[in-house]
Amino acid sequence: MVSPRSACPACEAPIAAYDNIPVLSWLILRGRCRHCRARISSRYAIVEMLTGLMFVLSYLAVSGRLPGAVVNPDPLCDIVGGPLMAALKLCVLCFLLIGLIFTDAETQLLPDLLTKPGIALGLAFSLLVPLDGPARYFLSSLENCRIAGLINSVAGSVLGAAFIMGAALLYEAVRGVEGMGRGDVKLMALIGAFTGVQLTLLVLLLGSLIGSLFGVLLILGVWLKRLARRRKRRPTEPASVARAHAWRSARLIPRHFPIPFGVFLGIGALMAAFWGHTLIQWYKAISGLGDLH
Repeated sequence: MVSPRSACPACEAPIAAYDNIPVLSWLILRGRCRHCRARISSRYAIVEMLTGLMFVLSYLAVSGRLPGAVVNPDPLCDIVGGPLMAALKLCVLCFLLIGLIFTDAETQLLPDLLTKPGIALGLAFSLLVPLDGPARYFLSSLENCRIAGLINSVAGSVLGAAFIMGAALLYEAVRGVEGMGRGDVKLMALIGAFTGVQLTLLVLLLGSLIGSLFGVLLILGVWLKRLARRRKRRPTEPASVARAHAWRSARLIPRHFPIPFGVFLGIGALMAAFWGHTLIQWYKAISGLGDLH
């Protein structure tokens, strides 16, 4: 039994089991508490629907029905428990990442309640579901797939955490302020434990690209908004002057608007968990690396 039980955010009345059915209860109650009729955010229903969707995608990926998805990149090693275990691993990873993504977006926090158990689960799953990585290259005499998977999981976890920690310390040394919280370090340790070295590097790349795109779109959106406001207030002002003033204002946004990097790392991890190996093979093909032996 989970304790404490779910409760209304407004009146704190415990939510009965029949009112706690994912999505359905929210729709039946029309997004309101049964007791005080306070509005309950649609975010809860969205998270539940998204989690259910990712569970379905996990099943499709394991059954080979999700285009481009690769679950077991190492055909020499069997999955303990078969496809069911592989699907369970994907479901657990999706559950953790969705919770962390939405929590980071709302509070700029990545709770240890999810990250620390997530790291342990990632390491445990590596003993059951094959995980490719450097162990097969540096320990060629190692024939035990489970031990190799555990080594690859530990390597991915350490790499992910070390990269974010190094970037955070470097930013603090150069700028004198904290750039990334330690929650991001634990998040990448979790991701690395589930995905291994190759996909951890891919997650860092995807997270950086998605975060950069978000930052550019955010600045562009603020610039357009400030430009429209300035033109409305000063219709006779030259267009070049209005654009310059709006741009100076928009450039300050990243300093005052905290961008939760964990959101982008989490999105990148979800992409990599399903299509990471396909993306890597595609990159090798177009870059010619696939021809190297």
